[in-house]
Amino acid sequence: MNFVRSIEMSGRARTTSFAEGNKQPPNPPLGGMKISSKDGNKVTTVIATPGQGSDRPLEISYTDTRVIGHGSFGVVYLAKLCDLGELVAIKKVLQDKRFKNRELQIMRRLEHCNIVKLKYFFYSSGDNKDEVYLNLVLEYIPETVYKIARHYSKSKQTIPVSFIKLYMYQLFRSLAYIHSLGICHRDIKPQNLLLDPETGVLKLCDFGSAKHLIKGEPNVSYICSRYYRAPELIFGAIDYTTKIDVWSAGCVLAELLLGQPIFPGESGVDQLVEIIKVLGTPTRGQIREMNPNYTEFKFPQIKSHPWEKFALERMSFPNCSTKHQKIRVFRARTPPEAIELVSLLLEYTPSLRLNPLQACAHSFFDELRETQTRLPNGRELPPLFNFTEYELTIQPTLNSILLPRHLAESNPTSSVPSNSAEANSTTQGEPLASMPEPANATEQSPSNMA
Repeated sequence: MNFVRSIEMSGRARTTSFAEGNKQPPNPPLGGMKISSKDGNKVTTVIATPGQGSDRPLEISYTDTRVIGHGSFGVVYLAKLCDLGELVAIKKVLQDKRFKNRELQIMRRLEHCNIVKLKYFFYSSGDNKDEVYLNLVLEYIPETVYKIARHYSKSKQTIPVSFIKLYMYQLFRSLAYIHSLGICHRDIKPQNLLLDPETGVLKLCDFGSAKHLIKGEPNVSYICSRYYRAPELIFGAIDYTTKIDVWSAGCVLAELLLGQPIFPGESGVDQLVEIIKVLGTPTRGQIREMNPNYTEFKFPQIKSHPWEKFALERMSFPNCSTKHQKIRVFRARTPPEAIELVSLLLEYTPSLRLNPLQACAHSFFDELRETQTRLPNGRELPPLFNFTEYELTIQPTLNSILLPRHLAESNPTSSVPSNSAEANSTTQGEPLASMPEPANATEQSPSNMA
């Protein structure tokens, strides 16, 4: 088997992301009317369930419905709740009656200032009497990091480093939280980073590919959007960890610094070629760390490329064009702390990548911890250090760095003991905190791995 074929075979099969392997209670309540973009001015009243807390159904009404997004997952609508006039996003997805919806199960567990909030959910019928749709009513955030980055790119500018620090810090904080619960997002990319441009608040969204990872249980390798796929996924690993999110976040950071994706590629082969151009050819030991079952080692031998320097090399890859290429990974004025952080995130060996809280504690974000730092518009920074007591138990040894000195002195929770049950529990090699599964939930069987 040659190099190209072995990589392409690693990502052929793709399964739906919603099948948790849990039987869905029969006949979920159909509280809603059909949502149609043609009757946006009508008031729709449904029986919904709160996203968190009580399961007691309640009546909600919304109006001014219009389509703002669609894809293979379904359709997203913008609507206005009638009682408070609050704008919400309603994500409507076809529900397989045989299974619980994984995205719903996960989102009901999450409550964090950097994760989009699930306000309500309800079921509705479709045109076919057998069709059942799940509707997730989410808080509405107007922009995405992707749109902001495109705006700067079209102007032939890069995003100011102060914004990059602000956005990436909040992303890492959200990842630290979900990873502490054993949840892997599996689709980190700029499009899934919601942004309020006025306040600077970033919120992670779209948990349609997310999964609670359990050591020893297989997962599909064809997951995560191109450009942001970790190399172990390209190598076909099915026992990966939450460190695939860390790689993706590193790609996002590099993209914001560069103004374009760092590892573009139309296929797994293209993706790996771009990675090898910078990181060099992975060693056999690194490949074993990424996927112990991978046995094809016929790779072109390329030396690793210093992140901050120029290189002129003749690069030859099977089934790819051979060419001389002058590479500069980052611009000359890129802060060295930013380059160092990228290099610590984009590591072949998953266990050597920083975890999200370690990334938050990196010196690249020190400016955010200074009392005088403000947004470019003069406003105060959004809440960045309002750590809950739970968050401070995830990796207590970092608390002295994560909490700015002026806040740590007045925050008694900064000294949460490290011998708590949450701090000592571990999963996937990361310091994790235990949290109960939703009622009636069971883990997915290997035959339904996704």
